[in-house]
Amino acid sequence: MAFEGLSEKLNAAFKRLKSKGKLSESDVKEAMREVRMALLEADVNYKVAKSFIADVTERAIGLNVLESLTPAQQVIKIVNEELTRLMGESNARINISSKIPTIIMMCGLQGAGKTTHAGKLALSFKKQGKRPMLVACDIYRPAAIDQLKVIGEAAGVPVFEMGKSKPLDIAKKALKQAEDYGNDIVIIDTAGRLHIDEQLMEELSELKREIKPDEILFVVDSMAGQDAVNAAKAFNDLLEVDGVILTKLDGDTRGGAALSIRAVTGKPIKFVGMGEKITDLEPFYPDRMASRILGMGDVLSLIEKAEKEMDLSSAEKMANKLKENAFDMNDLLEQMRQMHKMGPLSQILAMIPGVGNIKDEDAERGEKEMRKIEAMICSMTMKERLKPSIIDPSRKRRIAAGSGTKVEDVNRLLRQFEQMQKMMKQFTGNGKKSKQMRRMMANMPDFPGM
Repeated sequence: MAFEGLSEKLNAAFKRLKSKGKLSESDVKEAMREVRMALLEADVNYKVAKSFIADVTERAIGLNVLESLTPAQQVIKIVNEELTRLMGESNARINISSKIPTIIMMCGLQGAGKTTHAGKLALSFKKQGKRPMLVACDIYRPAAIDQLKVIGEAAGVPVFEMGKSKPLDIAKKALKQAEDYGNDIVIIDTAGRLHIDEQLMEELSELKREIKPDEILFVVDSMAGQDAVNAAKAFNDLLEVDGVILTKLDGDTRGGAALSIRAVTGKPIKFVGMGEKITDLEPFYPDRMASRILGMGDVLSLIEKAEKEMDLSSAEKMANKLKENAFDMNDLLEQMRQMHKMGPLSQILAMIPGVGNIKDEDAERGEKEMRKIEAMICSMTMKERLKPSIIDPSRKRRIAAGSGTKVEDVNRLLRQFEQMQKMMKQFTGNGKKSKQMRRMMANMPDFPGM
């Protein structure tokens, strides 16, 4: 998971600060040295890290911080605010033209995920009620046109191509067709190179000059570290890009590119790729990312993801079943499948306050356990799912054999399910206990960062 190493080191530094009742100037400076090392190890640009630490230190050693009742919390708050400022403060949106169509030109080095993310962006616009069209202007990379066609088909978006014709001719014909067919968004997939070269830049400059795109997006691989930042600067110097799409942020990346690009280029990160599926594209919110880095979670993104992926009718049906205390194994299976739609468990946990710093291996264990439970439920008969109390030793052996698990695993699932039912009964009932439980839940303290 992105930023895992950085999050661990930052939280270790802040834990030491919290252990001290009162902070001195030397305590803050020592903590900032640790933060600086953590940033450099995460591949953050040296000048960016130096400036960041100077800004945080200046604010943190102020009298109102050191003399406050919770000085460590105040320092963390300052780090959070400065991280947010470093990454751009607010979500930057795509420039939508008042004149149809809006032209978006994708650019970047080969292998960054430009073609894939052109399709992801098109699908995102389609879900907003737009009528996007993809344009295949990468005539050099083998199978690039075919790849865009496959992605366009998956997204349900038309793809305009003219084989190996000149990219500028393709773009002009595509715009004419978009006007004729009412496509209000045109996304042009341009050619990439393994490195920045004159021919590539001249071709992109010509496209910009002639078609006058409303938005130029630079697509960059977050795993490239400082190379990504250098490439972004080179493209921006020539093309004056409007924003950045950072890909592979779900992978084992140190995250330095995300923290450096805005400061080095002055251009905002507008979207991040969070997986391989065509739906795995998210708007970039600097404040939410800062909270994730500091282990404070990201509740708003979690809610938005749930609203987007969860079936509302299924959720209403589930709420009624809980009210009637009629929750069974089928419902548990359905809930687990709905949760899978939201993405990997590590991503979901990273958004929950208080558990954002869970290790990838722990999340993987959780994923395996969930798959094991699904296999056991799928090995049950419909009667057993509706009424688990009828599962006797011989049925347990059959379920274990059918799911590739052990009888002890089946016993554990049945015990956990029984406890879950009891808890739900207490929570949804009208008695004194259920009222106490509801009151207790209502009075639970807020998590930090919420």
